[in-house]
Amino acid sequence: MSVSRTRAVPSAAALSLLAVLTAVSLVGGCSSGSGSGSGSGSSSGDSGRSTTQAAPAAANDLQEDYQKVIKNVLPSVVQIDADDGLGSGVVYDTKGHIVTNAHVVGKGQRFKVTTATGEEALTAELVAAYPEQDLAVIKLGDVPKGLKAAEFGDSTKAEVGQIVLAMGSPLGLSSSVTQGIVSATGRTVSEGRSGGGTGATIANMVQTSAAINPGNSGGALVDLDGKVIGIPTLAASDPQMGDSAAPGIGFAIPSSMVKTVADQIIESGRVTDSGRAALGITGRTVLGDDYRPAGVAVVETQEGGAAAKAGLTAGDIITRLGDDEITTINSLSEALAPAEPGQKRRVTYVRDDAEKTADVTLGEM
Repeated sequence: MSVSRTRAVPSAAALSLLAVLTAVSLVGGCSSGSGSGSGSGSSSGDSGRSTTQAAPAAANDLQEDYQKVIKNVLPSVVQIDADDGLGSGVVYDTKGHIVTNAHVVGKGQRFKVTTATGEEALTAELVAAYPEQDLAVIKLGDVPKGLKAAEFGDSTKAEVGQIVLAMGSPLGLSSSVTQGIVSATGRTVSEGRSGGGTGATIANMVQTSAAINPGNSGGALVDLDGKVIGIPTLAASDPQMGDSAAPGIGFAIPSSMVKTVADQIIESGRVTDSGRAALGITGRTVLGDDYRPAGVAVVETQEGGAAAKAGLTAGDIITRLGDDEITTINSLSEALAPAEPGQKRRVTYVRDDAEKTADVTLGEM
């Protein structure tokens, strides 16, 4: 299985952008209930009528919940017209800051933003992008009266089975809403660099069954409390079916990371504390005797970086980080993604055909 970014929609057709994803298994579950009762035939009939009446009432309540959330949140979701196509964004505050994906803004500096009201497009400029987490912040030049900021929730409390709505501009269809559930949490997903991809490896992604299509990138994944718990970014595709979309497998950057990055960009114009672990090396994937990826060769170590302090040098080939086998640059990024700066990891590497180990205190990206 691979992953496609859900970024902008080119002028003629949706752009399918691929990234790499380790195999993902979905575990389905269901619950069943049973009940018993006793009494006269009349009582049984009354119970049946009560159940029949309760079903449409519950459906109406859920529908009202959907409509309330959409009414409250959709005005905070915008369409972004970038150099390479269309994407989505979420109004972050009443000062005109909008958070979106780095792959939506690309290398652009100025953008056209259309709100859910369908009014004339507004002009926005890039504040800063952070490709390492595939996030960016842009700012409206003229903030319209009544601009409504979305409320961001706590993504760490997202639970499997929780109902969510995805809002954005899939295929250029602005103000579109799809529904689904949280399928899994804590996914680590890697995005390719081809076609303008950032190459980011992102930890703690929220997996959802809500439809995520090209153009949804940068939009909002919202719970039924009306809070944004993620920014839709990636959709899975199936290489065995010509890389067509794999229905019901999408990924969103967790709101906790979105808030961390956006707050720093707004405050300082850049990310000053990534909170992401790093070895402090420049590396490349190497092949073994069987011509398969066999590790990451250290091309250069950062002076004073984690690897250099642990004694690694150019030419060493990293094959394991802690319990994780390392065969490619991508697998190294995925192994580092959940870690935090300051944590210790044992690095296994090969030098002069001999296997060695070193205890490394991880640095910060």
